[in-house]
Amino acid sequence: MNDPAKITLRPATGSDAAAIAKLMRAALGSFDWMPVIHTPAEDLAFIRDIVLPRQQVTVAQIGEEIVGFIAVCGDWVEQLYLDPAWTGQGIGSRLLMDVTTTLPIVKLHCFRSNTGTRRFYERHGFRAESFGDGTTNEEGLPDILYVRRRYLAPARPSQAVSHAVSDGPARRLPK
Repeated sequence: MNDPAKITLRPATGSDAAAIAKLMRAALGSFDWMPVIHTPAEDLAFIRDIVLPRQQVTVAQIGEEIVGFIAVCGDWVEQLYLDPAWTGQGIGSRLLMDVTTTLPIVKLHCFRSNTGTRRFYERHGFRAESFGDGTTNEEGLPDILYVRRRYLAPARPSQAVSHAVSDGPARRLPK
């Protein structure tokens, strides 16, 4: 049995590129509806030359094995993949919450066919905002723009402000 309690999260480094690319390929390959449009070498180049230098990437690992990763750029989750042997054990939730907790808004795209992942995002407060027909992604698959907004309670006056307002004798304004 896999033990998600032994998972550690850390920032990705350049030396993780091959393991991340292999994991991404395995995750995508686990979906029977996903077309294979890139070679393993292209996957590696994408991770090494685009994802790692341009995005904030966090990996989940157990021992020396990377079992998941998330890549964020600004308020967009660009990538979130898990080793198929590790899905359903809370690792995706840990990755998502670790890097998005402080963001007031988080956006991502998810393929409509990916019903399990859609449920995952919806459980984490994401709501479908628009539906694409596949013409804007290289896979050609219909997708959904998901957005999660963090609504904050109205601010209450701080003690310093209320103290300053109520300090001293009451004064009447001139008439």
